[in-house]
Amino acid sequence: MVVMALDHVRDFIHAGAMSFSPEDLARTTPALFFTRWITHVCAPGFMFSAGAGAYLRLQRDGSKARLSRFLWTRGLWLIVLELTVMRLAMNFSLTLRYPVLLLVLTALGVSMIALAALVHLPYRALVVFSAGVLLFDNTLDGIPAAQFGALAPVWNVLHQPGVFFLGGTPFVIGYPVLPWIAVMAAGYCFGPVLVMEPLRRRRIMVGAGLALIAGFVIVRALNVYGDPQPWAAQDSAVTTLLSFLRATKYPPSLQFLMMTMGPALLALAWLDRREVRAAHPLVIIGRVPLFYYVAHFWAIHVVAAALAFARYGAASLAFLFHPLPSMGGPAKLFPPDFGYPLWVAYAVWIGIVVAMYPFCRWFAAVKARRSDWWLGYL
Repeated sequence: MVVMALDHVRDFIHAGAMSFSPEDLARTTPALFFTRWITHVCAPGFMFSAGAGAYLRLQRDGSKARLSRFLWTRGLWLIVLELTVMRLAMNFSLTLRYPVLLLVLTALGVSMIALAALVHLPYRALVVFSAGVLLFDNTLDGIPAAQFGALAPVWNVLHQPGVFFLGGTPFVIGYPVLPWIAVMAAGYCFGPVLVMEPLRRRRIMVGAGLALIAGFVIVRALNVYGDPQPWAAQDSAVTTLLSFLRATKYPPSLQFLMMTMGPALLALAWLDRREVRAAHPLVIIGRVPLFYYVAHFWAIHVVAAALAFARYGAASLAFLFHPLPSMGGPAKLFPPDFGYPLWVAYAVWIGIVVAMYPFCRWFAAVKARRSDWWLGYL
């Protein structure tokens, strides 16, 4: 959750975010590239841990029917949040003049709805399903959404990022859900490992993490399968390394998932050895992830607006209530020099995380002392 905030701050604060991707090898710098690259672990980590959490919830409750109900209702709730609260947080407006972004909360929500059905499969069948999708999803890369005609939006939702229109309003699919459903299902299948004896589960996590990292290096080096964007030698060794590490996230390729989930499992094994206090800031934030996610977006945008007002004065009111260019807004409304150096983004990131902690601590305390059903959806 803390690392994730860095990428979101970059989107709102960094000047480069307004005009080019940090993975554009022709324009990026190593510092900018790795600022983005280190955050790639977040989305797979969220999906995988959500699946594992579903398994642990089943172990506590014992009812697949109740688990399914929780998953599909929470999934719908996440989609509603994306379309309302998050849209307002990102744009300071609910106007339909600008694209509706269907991003990570929508992907999480749809994946939870799918998992609500998948948990009723036999365990081995679910393992085969998740592994099969993850291994062979890239065989679908050559199928364009356009060939499905009026059903193209369905393919956008499942596999190929794109735009479709409803009532004249563009809807942008940023996170095609098929591979994310498989990642969440894989997390559910991984759940039994988490309830094993500590030494055994750590060995499995370390072995799986190292195998995934080795698999990424080998498959990426072969440059034949597993990512629609092959790497290529560049003008320098550093840029060649960046090309090698630039695996595709939208949708997540096999190489991207190996590259991110390998280190994530190693980190989980390392953290599993530590005795962490219940009051540790990272534990507190981790107990209220959705609250933190929604609130930190609002905090980042407020800070970005305050910086813009301090820099441009009353003239900033002409563009403050429009989505930023990095969020699909009209670049022509914003000053050509809008945005700040990367170091400012890092400073704002640290400030946002520190400022969020007391609010997370308060809400975690509320959840700890109350058992209202609706708190499970926040």
